[in-house]
Amino acid sequence: MFILNCKGKVFVLNKPIVMGIINATPDSFFEDSRKMNIEAAIEKAAEMINEGAKIIDIGGQTTKPGSDPITAAEEIERVVPIIGALTKAFPETLISIDTYCAVVAKAAVETGASMVNDISGGLFDADMIATVAQLKVPYICMHIQGTPKTMQENPVYGNVTNEVLDFFSKRIAACKEAGIMDVIVDVGFGFGKTIEHNYQLLNSLEAFKMLGKPLLVGVSRKGMIYKPLGSTARDALNGTTVVNTIALQKGANILRVHDVKEAREAIELLNLMKG
Repeated sequence: MFILNCKGKVFVLNKPIVMGIINATPDSFFEDSRKMNIEAAIEKAAEMINEGAKIIDIGGQTTKPGSDPITAAEEIERVVPIIGALTKAFPETLISIDTYCAVVAKAAVETGASMVNDISGGLFDADMIATVAQLKVPYICMHIQGTPKTMQENPVYGNVTNEVLDFFSKRIAACKEAGIMDVIVDVGFGFGKTIEHNYQLLNSLEAFKMLGKPLLVGVSRKGMIYKPLGSTARDALNGTTVVNTIALQKGANILRVHDVKEAREAIELLNLMKG
């Protein structure tokens, strides 16, 4: 069991939960996740919450392979109005800001977000770790090799599990030193990893429980699922559910997904199996 302090609101993580993805972007890899205006975002969030999402993750910057960054000002313009509206519409739901930029994280949390989800583990913006510590919110620390622009060009590891574990040992120590109380770990499926690397990490996922932190898994509709099957992101729901189920069996605490209902059902059925 983990207890998270979300801006003074205590959140008890005693069983796996679902995080729903909403992208305030025109070019995220899965088209159905794109909600660029407040009305569309509220409608999608309501659907996800009704289906069982406990967290809604809002991102304003595409981080798919080969993508170019946008400015912090443009990112803030995309996400802050939506976060403000969702916070008012769904005050009992946790809102997460998906960003690697400290000023965006600050603006989002001041508007109502209560969690920061950073794909870079604090390495893209030198101010991120200190900013999250000052904001006193949980921090999702993800592993990435390279940048979104370059990460899939030629990812190389000696032993991917050992290297990602070493990364987290260092980043968790940096977070602790800065004063971040609640760190959530995300191994970064698809971020600077080949298909083989991804499945090696999946196979050894339980090793990351030794870090003593909640484990978030984000595989939803990614290339690691649809490419080996000769399919597309649009047809990858069944494969996503299979991989999410394996992740749950290996200790995942949070599933970050486009399809909330199916992820929640996987959690419920596995809970029944475990009694």
